[in-house]
Amino acid sequence: MANNASARKRIRQTERRTERNQARKARMRTFIKKVEAAIAGGDRTAAAEALRTAQPEMQRAAGKGVIHDNTVARKLSRLSARIKALPTA
Repeated sequence: MANNASARKRIRQTERRTERNQARKARMRTFIKKVEAAIAGGDRTAAAEALRTAQPEMQRAAGKGVIHDNTVARKLSRLSARIKALPTA
């Protein structure tokens, strides 16, 4: 356990930061699930729209350091490729 004031403060800061980061990551996952649901439904326009709303949220998570920039790039690329593979309506 922390023995001095600065160590106790760092524990408090870490708890707050962890809570925020988990919320950001969960929010990002929710947006990704919406994209994947639209892809599974076969609706290309809905999937593209869902990706457009998910992209800023994913990039914001990367900007805050919650996940790595390349992870976001990889996920966006793969989702985009899956949407492009869908037949046009």
